[in-house]
Amino acid sequence: MKRIIDAPVVAHDADFSARLIVWQKQHGRHQLPWQQTRDAYRIWLSEIMLQQTQVATVIPYYHRFLQQFPDIGALAAAPVEQVMALWAGLGYYTRARNLHRCAQAVVQQHAGVFPVDIETLAELPGIGLSTAAAISAFAYGTRAAILDGNVKRVLCRVFGIDGFPGQQVIERQLWQRAAALLPEHDIEAYTQGLMDLGATVCTRTRPRCALCPFQSRCIAHQNNRISELPARRPKKITPEKQCVMLWITHNDELLLEQRPPSGIWGGLQSLPELARLGGNQDAEDVDAEVRYALADVGEIIELRTLPTFRHAFTHFRLHVTPVKVTLAHRYDMAAQAAYQWRSISSLDSAALPAPVRKLLEG
Repeated sequence: MKRIIDAPVVAHDADFSARLIVWQKQHGRHQLPWQQTRDAYRIWLSEIMLQQTQVATVIPYYHRFLQQFPDIGALAAAPVEQVMALWAGLGYYTRARNLHRCAQAVVQQHAGVFPVDIETLAELPGIGLSTAAAISAFAYGTRAAILDGNVKRVLCRVFGIDGFPGQQVIERQLWQRAAALLPEHDIEAYTQGLMDLGATVCTRTRPRCALCPFQSRCIAHQNNRISELPARRPKKITPEKQCVMLWITHNDELLLEQRPPSGIWGGLQSLPELARLGGNQDAEDVDAEVRYALADVGEIIELRTLPTFRHAFTHFRLHVTPVKVTLAHRYDMAAQAAYQWRSISSLDSAALPAPVRKLLEG
């Protein structure tokens, strides 16, 4: 079981919560589409989409999901492929797979009702302690601490907390601080205020300190350490990977590969890849390798190597060399269950990774 942090060892700070609640009610965000509701399903959906994604990007996806899946039962009953297709372009696709698994778990294990208890919520797929606290606070008025990236930044600056927030000992200190700051009342305004302050005022770069309710007591501001806090993740070399993507067409159809459920672009359809190739090979080597790989796919009438492009993931950078292949004739691929020929005119509804869609539409 995931456990809520131990009882706070930091003294309660009533001034902090009081200032934040007043500020949120006067200057915070009040018109987001998932506000003014106690519907745990809608709150949960927004919280998952907002993980590592900006509000402006999330809003159209949020509306499309609700139109397609108006309640938890509809989402749980949908094929995962349909969920992935709607999510395509939003990134961090593990969220979409967990979203579907979570919906099924809530329906099967909790009769379609999200639990009030935070530890029970946190055990559901894709929901950690902070997200569980936010869902329970907004849906049920539960008094619980959140600690996402925005909140960590606010606390590190206001209270002058040194050290990388992702480090276990620092994160524990932040959880204790967050728990100690909880107000006795107005937990919804307080929780939303933390989110709003970090997202709109105490931003990572160019924070608008003049608008902050804590400017007069912010240690980072007083000591001119705003750019230093929170401490950045220790630098490490970002791995570089390479692959060839095969853009294979026959008549008006495109060959797509179903990616495995886990890993990069897990569960999406994409162009077939040759992972051992990349930008370091000369054109003749790439040509020869592609022809060899496609010997059992069909008869090639045209093969053209396109410029290499780069796509950055969280933990590495991928250099992709697209190779456009036109077949005069294709062979039966009945034994290759992971591959599918799909009409080019139907690609709008395909669950394609954003860079692949951009390549095909460019």
